[in-house]
Amino acid sequence: MDIEKGLREAVSFYWETRSRQGKEQGSISGARDYGARAAVTGGAQVDGFIRLIKDILTESGLPDASVHSSSTTLPGYFRPTKEWDLIVVVDGTLLASVEFKTHVGPSFGNNFNNRVEEALGNATDLLTAFREGAFKVSQKPWLGYFMMLEEHRRSMSPVRFSSPHFPVFEVFSETSYARRYQIFCERLVRERLYDATCFIMSSRDGGAKGEYTEPNTDLSFKNFATSLMGRAIAYMKGRP
Repeated sequence: MDIEKGLREAVSFYWETRSRQGKEQGSISGARDYGARAAVTGGAQVDGFIRLIKDILTESGLPDASVHSSSTTLPGYFRPTKEWDLIVVVDGTLLASVEFKTHVGPSFGNNFNNRVEEALGNATDLLTAFREGAFKVSQKPWLGYFMMLEEHRRSMSPVRFSSPHFPVFEVFSETSYARRYQIFCERLVRERLYDATCFIMSSRDGGAKGEYTEPNTDLSFKNFATSLMGRAIAYMKGRP
């Protein structure tokens, strides 16, 4: 499989779907969501990324029926359940779980904080549920986090912050939201909350043609996919 070609197609699908949904929202009812929300409430924009990962997993030898992009609800520890974007269940074993997120302007500040809190909470919830025996006795499930940020002047310019009582860690000084996402994705893996993360950026115009950038090669989609493929192949080789 040509992974880079597949990713370009998924990026193009995202922007084309988002643009179409933004135009079509409210065409039947006559009501249109305010601002960019019209392009968000339609859903399905990340389906191209999900399909790409599904294809990669089946090519790694996993049974097609084991890779789920619907019926993806798993038990939690701090809440009853959580619906993931993609899960892999083989022989009753939770092999992997993946979240796909995107962040498009004009709002970058509050949404960045929301994405961080959400990712941290999801990983903590699932890993604690695993520790407490929510899933079949097995090795720890592989957790993956994918983020695509809009490449925009506002996402790439340094942002001020205020911390009146205590100093902020120096690594965040004079950082853009793009840089903060990169740091965040790096630390998710370093702190062992996720087994692999992917961080890419894409502009609206270039993205429609499948263009994207990878600010940190350690967070590349190829590395992300290779890590997941490795888990899938290892399991299938040792499968009873």
